[in-house]
Amino acid sequence: MKFGDVIVAVASLAVVDILVLSVLALALVPLNSYWGLNGAAILSILVSGLIIGYVFAGGIQEESRIKTIGQIVLLTTALLIVVVIISYAAVGPYFIATVNDRLRNMYNTSSWTDTDWFANEMMVLTVQTAVNVVIALVFNFIGLYLGSMRKPSAKTKE
Repeated sequence: MKFGDVIVAVASLAVVDILVLSVLALALVPLNSYWGLNGAAILSILVSGLIIGYVFAGGIQEESRIKTIGQIVLLTTALLIVVVIISYAAVGPYFIATVNDRLRNMYNTSSWTDTDWFANEMMVLTVQTAVNVVIALVFNFIGLYLGSMRKPSAKTKE
């Protein structure tokens, strides 16, 4: 696949992921808001990878399948990192308040300084971002690999 085709695959993956996430979130979030949303996000990454792998199977199998899938996965993960960091701006205060509440319940935080709070908040945000990256890498790769296993028709190869 040419780099332009990889960009189109990543853009398509992002759109399909948003659509699949919307449907899965409607179904799973009422069951449990925290795990429902996280489960919907993980499943949407896998399902959108399967769909895009199937649609772009001909292009993925042109050259090295692993190399092409790797390019799509890495570019998609870079996009996800940007989205996750931007989302912290939107939900950051709520997320940090939840983290701080949990820290207060687990530890005696009466002697913590502002630096202690800041360090713990940054650690939680870093770990959360790293977990999102690992999940995106693994489930995108699995979805794209499985989705691209179909044999492209002769018409698609031309």
